[in-house]
Amino acid sequence: MSLPVDDAQNPIIEEPTCGSLLLQLQKIWDEVGECDEERDKALLHIEQECLNVYERKVDQAAKSKEHLLQTLEDAKLELSTLVRSLGEKSFINVPEGTSGTIKEQLASIAPALEKLWKKKEERINEFSDVQTQIKKICGEIAGSDELAGTVTVDVSDLSLKKLEEFRNHLQELQKEKSQRLNKVLEFVNILHDICGVLGVDFYSTVSDVHPSLIDATCAQSKSISNDTLARLAKSVTALEEAKKQRLHKLQDLAAQLTELWNLMDTSEEERSLFNHVTCNISDSVDEITTPGALALNLIKQAEMEVERLDELKASRMKEIALKKQSEIEEIFALAHIEHDTKAAREKIMALIDSGNVEPAELLADIDAQVIKAKEEALSRKDILDKVEKWMSACEEESWLEDYSRDNNRYNGSRGAHLNLKRAEKARILVSKIPGLVDTLVAKTRAWEEEHGTTFAYDGVSLLAMLDEYSVLRHDREEEKKRMRDQKTFNKQLSTEQEAMFGTKPSPARPVSSSKKMMAPNEAPNRRLSLNQNGAPNKRLSLNQNGASNRRLSLNQNGARSVKRDNTRPVAPLNYVAISKDATPVTP
Repeated sequence: MSLPVDDAQNPIIEEPTCGSLLLQLQKIWDEVGECDEERDKALLHIEQECLNVYERKVDQAAKSKEHLLQTLEDAKLELSTLVRSLGEKSFINVPEGTSGTIKEQLASIAPALEKLWKKKEERINEFSDVQTQIKKICGEIAGSDELAGTVTVDVSDLSLKKLEEFRNHLQELQKEKSQRLNKVLEFVNILHDICGVLGVDFYSTVSDVHPSLIDATCAQSKSISNDTLARLAKSVTALEEAKKQRLHKLQDLAAQLTELWNLMDTSEEERSLFNHVTCNISDSVDEITTPGALALNLIKQAEMEVERLDELKASRMKEIALKKQSEIEEIFALAHIEHDTKAAREKIMALIDSGNVEPAELLADIDAQVIKAKEEALSRKDILDKVEKWMSACEEESWLEDYSRDNNRYNGSRGAHLNLKRAEKARILVSKIPGLVDTLVAKTRAWEEEHGTTFAYDGVSLLAMLDEYSVLRHDREEEKKRMRDQKTFNKQLSTEQEAMFGTKPSPARPVSSSKKMMAPNEAPNRRLSLNQNGAPNKRLSLNQNGASNRRLSLNQNGARSVKRDNTRPVAPLNYVAISKDATPVTP
């Protein structure tokens, strides 16, 4: 093997090379005297060693190339996998084709891979966050803490579409959670209100359902599980049923209290002590919102009051019944209806003492009698008003006749002008008496036809009274006419005597005004007598076939009142004329 000339000429160089080393080896061989055969063997050995080194290097290079190709293939596969997993290609430039060396291709793919890896991590975090929230809410709904652990993200699909699906599912769960939370708060508020009305401890009631419901500071921490909602609904239903039962019981007690108060005429002051009980007597369940309105102690208090009034009722029944009977008697008295007071009172006392009738039924019966008496009095009111006018007119008629007999009525005495005015009004009123009597007769007959019974005034038939008054009035007018004729005859006789004898005799004595208009044996069963002034009396009495004697008189206030005397014998029907200045007449 020949050596390069340059290398032989310059055996020593700063850095050894293959040529310089070969020159040094040849020089050494020359100095040693190595034969050519040995030299060739040595050089062949060196060439073989160099060939082995190259082979190893080639193998290493091939392996390196194969590794780079695999890396490139893996990178491409991962790139495609990431793009497919993320589902987006537009946000990054993915290289296409296989141009350039392997390292150039790797260099072109590396930035895209790096960005995709970063995007993948971000997506995984987003998926993990959404899935964690979903799992947490599902655990809250299920009422289990086991579902609230870590989540595993499926990296095979990290697309925005999949992420949006999870987010939509999360929104639905959040909406459901919000609805459940609102439902829980609604149940809690209902329980709070009902517990307040019933006087029940709200915190212990809610704590029995779930301890988290007591915390009023954080609504998000409240349990919204199916079990919690079911138990809340059950508690609300139970308390609402208890509320209905208590209200029904309280309203029954209020009705009993009201009935007992009405039976015993309890004062408003005593009733006001239980206004909190009776104020809800007609309210519905939903209208009862006042705290403590249906508390057990309030119901117990009402029960005790009902028991107390029940015990007191029996002792006060007689007093109440007699009071109501007095009301009936007063109505009958004002309506001038005859009523057996003693028998009615004895009957009430006998019923109460026998115990065979409920007090409420007895009072209800008396109340019905009161209503019936008022209705009867109301039906008689129009006629009674006209009777009062008729009797007042009779009084004025009596006064007018007394006034007409007064020979000094026109003198200048004090108050004479007032009597003159009263006389004018009395004449007008008296002139209306016939029409008033006719109207009374017509109305009375119509009333009797409608009711099928006789219209009695203090036990006396009003039509008989009116008929007798008409007869006596006619007799009185006839008497007046006879008196006028007698006066004319006496005056004429006196004139004739004066003409014949020249003297004027004393005037004839007038017929006594106290002379009765009709003899007792000539009068009918009922008759109207005249008073001393010849006017119709206004005292009512009956004949031997009539009822008890009644007399109209004036009370201390000047009003007419009815006086009854059941002990005196029956007398004929009379009208007692009472002047307006007369003192009250007592029986």
